[in-house]
Amino acid sequence: MLSDVADVPGVQHAVVLSADGLVRARTNDLGIDEADTLAAAAAGLQSLGVSLAGRFGEGGLKQHMVEWKGGFLFLRGAGDGSRLAVITSNKVDPGVIASQMVLQVQRFGDHQGSPPRRRSVT
Repeated sequence: MLSDVADVPGVQHAVVLSADGLVRARTNDLGIDEADTLAAAAAGLQSLGVSLAGRFGEGGLKQHMVEWKGGFLFLRGAGDGSRLAVITSNKVDPGVIASQMVLQVQRFGDHQGSPPRRRSVT
């Protein structure tokens, strides 16, 4: 399911998550606890980015890129309510990763959408 990005040299992990941070899919080499951590952090970053884009931008958020010593996190929307997060080494071309993420998201189509959970009225 994540082969478009997972097969790119330098990609270490990938997760599809819901807007509220639940793991929907993950690469095989990523344990569930690590996937949960990545999904929760990515959901928080996405929320922050959407807020900032609304305040200072000209429209919706396109993508995030976070760089740290030794690697990157790339994050973008992946359908209605879903997100795609990709962890890479620092030996990747960010443009190639971004392009492959777009292709991966297009392959997901609308079937991968994950609308936000509704709050129950009590």
